[in-house]
Amino acid sequence: MDELLLGSIFDARFWYAVPMIIAISLVYGATRHEYVPQILKQSVKAGIWVVMFMAVILVLILVADRFI
Repeated sequence: MDELLLGSIFDARFWYAVPMIIAISLVYGATRHEYVPQILKQSVKAGIWVVMFMAVILVLILVADRFI
């Protein structure tokens, strides 16, 4: 199981999430503020939130996979 997880980290499809997170964060920050420094600050916060949300979902999926 661990080998499969480590193998998927380096899979090319995994890296499609990075530009999506950046785009979502920038759009979210731009809808909240008008000035670039504030947009960037809000985008970093939103990006961290999205990554943490995705990590929680990953953990739930791994736990469900372990017990089912």
